[in-house]
Amino acid sequence: MGDGGGCMGQLLVGDIIKTAAIRTPQRVAAWHGDRSVTFAEASAASDAVAQALLGAGVGRGDRVVWIAENCLDAVAVHFGSAHIGAIFTPLNPKAPAAEIERLIAHADAAIVLGDASGGRMTVAELLTRHPARDRALPEVHEDDAQVMHYTSGTTGDPKGCLLSHRVQRLRTGAGSHWPVPPTVVMFPQFHMAGWARALQWWMQSSAVIYVDRAEAGLLIDAIARHAVSILYCIPAVWRRIVEADRGGRDLSCLRFVETGTSLVTSELLGLIRGAFPGVRISIAYGSTEAGSVCTLGPDDIDRKPGSVGLPVPGVTIEEGANGEMLVAGPTVFSGYFRNEGATSRAFERGFFRTGDLAQLDEEGYRWVIGRAGDLIRSGGEWVSPAEVESVLQSHPAIADAAVVGVADDDWGQIVTAYVVAREGQHVTLDMVRAHCALTLAPHKHPRRLRLIDALPRTPATGQIQRRMLGA
Repeated sequence: MGDGGGCMGQLLVGDIIKTAAIRTPQRVAAWHGDRSVTFAEASAASDAVAQALLGAGVGRGDRVVWIAENCLDAVAVHFGSAHIGAIFTPLNPKAPAAEIERLIAHADAAIVLGDASGGRMTVAELLTRHPARDRALPEVHEDDAQVMHYTSGTTGDPKGCLLSHRVQRLRTGAGSHWPVPPTVVMFPQFHMAGWARALQWWMQSSAVIYVDRAEAGLLIDAIARHAVSILYCIPAVWRRIVEADRGGRDLSCLRFVETGTSLVTSELLGLIRGAFPGVRISIAYGSTEAGSVCTLGPDDIDRKPGSVGLPVPGVTIEEGANGEMLVAGPTVFSGYFRNEGATSRAFERGFFRTGDLAQLDEEGYRWVIGRAGDLIRSGGEWVSPAEVESVLQSHPAIADAAVVGVADDDWGQIVTAYVVAREGQHVTLDMVRAHCALTLAPHKHPRRLRLIDALPRTPATGQIQRRMLGA
């Protein structure tokens, strides 16, 4: 492919939907509830959105911000943006309004689209305002940024992580040469992994199923209804599935279980095998910035408990000056949007700094043993302790507060708040979470609260000594 806005020989994300529409036009590309869209319909809708975006003055390199709950319209906006070289920038619709507006401003958005419930311009309104015309598409290059995901990266506040068309295509891989059974995407559409998973299936002319939430019942129903054979879920979600009532549903279709983002315990593996006899299990380790870094295959699951496995093909791993794992390869991100300082700090000797500390065995398998910094990784999302602490310390009943990540089998780490209450005040977890809800996205809210008399701080600088705070 490469016609329209592309160039021959370029690895372009938009060509995924174009090729699938030519190859298998009537096959379903995506399901959401009872609604579905074929590859032909998805491609046509993407073309219409591309034309409407051009009509709205959006061009190559501009940011198209998308804020909505999971829906099929997101597919057209994602590919329509790709066709004109604009940067698809999805945001968490559940984040507080102040955070959303701050990110829209940081992205310097050319247009903001979303669902009606969020008060944003919908796809239908965009198409009505800017009817399709035969506008010439800009020439898109594979090194152009295709998507921007906001992430805390390895330090501090959220940053716009830029992934090029080439990086996205290489992360997607070639997959099967023939269509495969559908898969369920457990991630919301603002999350990098949600799109990475979908692109892999669309490359194979195969369907993805979107659910509204990563709830056990919704996932189990989707597996049975669509005869899903391969499913990726984070450990916390797998635990929900294996502990849920699965009676009355035929789930024998599930043959391959994939998981990652946090430690996968032998106990959880046993529960999965008990719920789905005969399944093969693999574990993946990676990040928004680096893509897939390591994988532990089914044959090594029991032989290397707790390991994240071997580097994926094409990835080179070295140890940094502070002992953290450094990653290089063709799937590493382009940089952070308009933040040369953060981009520079994210690399060492040309390798991406993962922020993770790892041990290596004699066979080359790796175990992630901790963080080089203080950032918390909970359920695959990064949380900056300083950001949460600032919010907690603004509560009138709180004299002092610190936030740490406490190890958890399901979530990797649990956001835990250590709080010093003001004299005569009573602080509860519900009170803390309600206060955080005013300014922080849900994944940043503390899940545990510990009341203490004083925080350990360094004598000279007064910095919080988080490592002295226990579980």
